[in-house]
Amino acid sequence: MADLSLIKKLRESTGCGIADCSKALKENNDDFEKSVDWLRKKGLASAGKKSGRVTSEGAVAVFVQGNKASIVEVNSETDFVARNQKFQDFTAQVAKMALGFADDVEKLNAAKFSSGVSLEEEVKNQISVIGENINVRRISNLEVGSGVVVSYIHNATAPNMGKIAVLVGF
Repeated sequence: MADLSLIKKLRESTGCGIADCSKALKENNDDFEKSVDWLRKKGLASAGKKSGRVTSEGAVAVFVQGNKASIVEVNSETDFVARNQKFQDFTAQVAKMALGFADDVEKLNAAKFSSGVSLEEEVKNQISVIGENINVRRISNLEVGSGVVVSYIHNATAPNMGKIAVLVGF
């Protein structure tokens, strides 16, 4: 059995469960880097299997910066996941990232996420960690020449996130 501190380090690094981390270390003779790759490959295979599942729940997040704002809808399979902190953190990052992409989800998916991989790859990583299909469904941006943009969130589940959101420019 792998050293508990190594399991903990792998779990913190990948976000995977203890059992998966333990199995990865066992399969790779306690080699940390090989275990990370093993978990990533397992997660990508898992994400591929889950990609056909319906994503009818999720969250809408906004990011407002002065006279510019973005709004994104990220869907999940269940409301339970939509209230998960990892999902909400991911959705907030996507909203911030979407600020420069108008309404083009394809360009946003190709852009680099904070982890250095494309958003599309990060979605697959999140699917493997969270365990449900996730989909960045749509984005929109609003910019006013002078004035400010404000947002309204209905059924807020976290700061700047909820079930329904509206952007208004003044």
